[in-house]
Amino acid sequence: MRSEEIWSVSQLNRVVKQVLEREERLADIWIRGEISNFVHHSSGHMYFTLKDKESRLRVVMFASYNRFLKFMPKDGTKAIVRGSISAFERDGTYQLYAREMQPDGIGSLYLAFEQLKAKLAAEGLFATERKRPLPRFPKRVGVVTSPTGAAIRDICTTIRRRFPQAAVVIAPAIVQGTEAPSSIISAISLLNRQMDIDVLIVGRGGGSIEELWAFNDEQVARAIASSRIPVISAVGHETDFTIADFVADVRAATPTAAAELAVPHYLELQERVKDLDSRLRRSVQNQLADQRNRLQRLRQSYVLRQPLRRFEETRERLDKLQMELAAAMRMLLNRRREQLTLVHQRVERFRIGQKVNERREQIVRLQERLQKTMQTQVNQAELALIAKIAQLDALSPLKVMQRGFSLVYREGELVKSVKQVTVGQPLVIRLQDGTVDTRVAEITREDKPNGSQEK
Repeated sequence: MRSEEIWSVSQLNRVVKQVLEREERLADIWIRGEISNFVHHSSGHMYFTLKDKESRLRVVMFASYNRFLKFMPKDGTKAIVRGSISAFERDGTYQLYAREMQPDGIGSLYLAFEQLKAKLAAEGLFATERKRPLPRFPKRVGVVTSPTGAAIRDICTTIRRRFPQAAVVIAPAIVQGTEAPSSIISAISLLNRQMDIDVLIVGRGGGSIEELWAFNDEQVARAIASSRIPVISAVGHETDFTIADFVADVRAATPTAAAELAVPHYLELQERVKDLDSRLRRSVQNQLADQRNRLQRLRQSYVLRQPLRRFEETRERLDKLQMELAAAMRMLLNRRREQLTLVHQRVERFRIGQKVNERREQIVRLQERLQKTMQTQVNQAELALIAKIAQLDALSPLKVMQRGFSLVYREGELVKSVKQVTVGQPLVIRLQDGTVDTRVAEITREDKPNGSQEK
C-alpha cells in the first residue's frame, strides 16, 4: 500500500463536498417532506429535518432567506423546500441549504393563514378602535384591482348607477401570483399619494385559495393598515375571508358590495330629501297651527278682554291687605299696652321704695351693733394686756435687784457657779443702778455634803 493513496478524513469530506456541488441537478432542487426537529436559533438561522416514510434529510435555512417566509415552520408541517445539496466537512454529512420554502397543500396554506392572522391580531391591526368610518359623500373613489377582471367592471357600474357624481380612480395591480403582493402594495402607495382620494377599494373577484393568496400576504396587510385613506376590502365571494378583510376598515362580501358601501344611492338620497322636506313642512305647519291656537286663546282670555277689571281686582286686594295690616297693628299695640299695665301693677305690688328704706335702717342698726361689739372686744384686750405686763414686770430681774440681788458676768456670760471663774479673771457685776468691774482674788466653794471646804 502506497502512502500517497491514504486520505485523511478532511480530504475525503472536502472531495465529497466538491463532487456534490459540481452536480448541476443538486444545485437547485425542490424537496417535499415533513418537518421535524425544528430549531429556530437565536442567530435567526433555522435547523430542521425533512423526512418521508423511508428517509431523512438535514436542512439549514439561514436568516437572510427565512425572513421572507410567509409562515412559521414547526414540527409536523408538510413543506416544499428549494435549495442546494452540499456537504458539511466537519461532520462528514450532506444536507440541504434551503433558500425558499412554502407549505405543501391547502392544509399548510391554512396553517400559514392562521399563524399570520394570530400575529397581526396580537399587534392590534384588527382592533375595532382603529377602524375608521367611511366618508358619506365621496368625490373620488380609488380602486386597486386588475384592470381586466370582472371586479373592476362591477365596481365602476355600481358606482355610476348609484352615485354618478363620484369619480373612479383606478390603480391597476396584479392580483394573483408571486408578483401580486408587490404590485398591490405599489398601487395602494400610489393612491395614498393623491390627496383628493376619499375612499379606497382593494380587492378582486373570486377564485381558489391559491389565487387569493396575495391578499394573505403580510406586507399587503401592513400596507392596508398604514393607508391614510379608509380601505374597503373586496376579495372573492361572500364566503372568502383573507387577512386583508381583517385589517381593512370595512370588509365587503364582493366587489359589487364594496361599491355599494363606498357611495350612497342617489335615489335613496332623493327619497331622503323628500322625506325630510315633507317632515319639515309638517313640522312648520304644526307649529303654525299651535301658534294660531295660542293666539286665539289669548284673544279670548279674560285678561285681554277686560284689562281694567284685572287692575281693579288688584287694587281691591291691596286695599284689603292694607286694612288687615292696620287691624293687626292696632291689635299688637293694644296687646303691648296691656303687658305694660301688668308690669306697672307688679311693680306697685312690690313697693320697691319702701323696701329700700327698710333695708337702709336695718344696715344702720347693724353698723351700731358692730361698733359696740368691736369696742367691747378692744377694751377686754387692753385689760388682758395690762395684766400680762404686770406679770412680766413682777418677774423682771430688775425687780429682784431692788431687793439687794446682783448679776455677775464673765466676758458677757452670766456666772452661775464658781467653777466658771478662775483667780485673777476679770468680772462684771450688774447692780440695780449700774455695773462694777472687778477681778477674782480668791475662790471659796461651799461645803460639800461631808462638811469639807475647797479653795
